[in-house]
Amino acid sequence: MTSKKELKLAYCLAIILLVVGVISYAAFPAKAPEEPVRVMYKGVAGKVLFDHKTHTAESGYGLSCTDCHHHPEDEEESLRACGDCHQIPAEGEAAPQACNECHEPDEIEDSEMTKRVDAFHSQCEECHKDSDIGPVEDDKRCSWCHFM
Repeated sequence: MTSKKELKLAYCLAIILLVVGVISYAAFPAKAPEEPVRVMYKGVAGKVLFDHKTHTAESGYGLSCTDCHHHPEDEEESLRACGDCHQIPAEGEAAPQACNECHEPDEIEDSEMTKRVDAFHSQCEECHKDSDIGPVEDDKRCSWCHFM
């Protein structure tokens, strides 16, 4: 049997360690990466998990940011999320003003906004086909990228 004194000491040590752990966790939080490590896109065909590290690492595909984020091509600091531009405005709403940052108004006046899902499909599939790496083949099995 343990004495009350030993039990009290064990409880005090447990409380002290808990307090030290909470303070350490709060004082030294994990730093968020500059770019998202993984992004989960949700779609009708299922979710798609995109891993930046696989695409940008030299041991992976070795792509630079501007290989995928195409506007603007010369300024890596001002890259935009795809959803900033590739969304269809609701009826009666104007197209996003982000278009005018890269395109002249007369250049996009009569053009139709590409939906984000179509932009991803065309860009991702074409890149994988051109480089002959990754999950795209002629039969276009959705399950290589999409999962429920």
